[in-house]
Amino acid sequence: MTSVSSRQVLSLYKRMLEKATKFDNYNFREYSKRRIRHGFKQSKNESDPAKILTLYNSAVNDLGLLERQTAISQMYTFEKLVVEPLKKHVRHA
Repeated sequence: MTSVSSRQVLSLYKRMLEKATKFDNYNFREYSKRRIRHGFKQSKNESDPAKILTLYNSAVNDLGLLERQTAISQMYTFEKLVVEPLKKHVRHA
């Protein structure tokens, strides 16, 4: 059984958050980010190597799911919601 380093876990966390920001729909994007943060916070004090490996492998599977879902999300367009910040326009003089 191999162990998972904290560097690998942090890298996975960052990749998952990065993928979650790719959702075109605001609600999906924010929900995914919340769930990722919550899941990693819940598991941060885990010390059993076998449990950590199980959690890590589960998160890797979830990353694959995120990649597929964000690709599908980008195929469809959604109107921006009122709560979403608008992109700033650059004035040309």
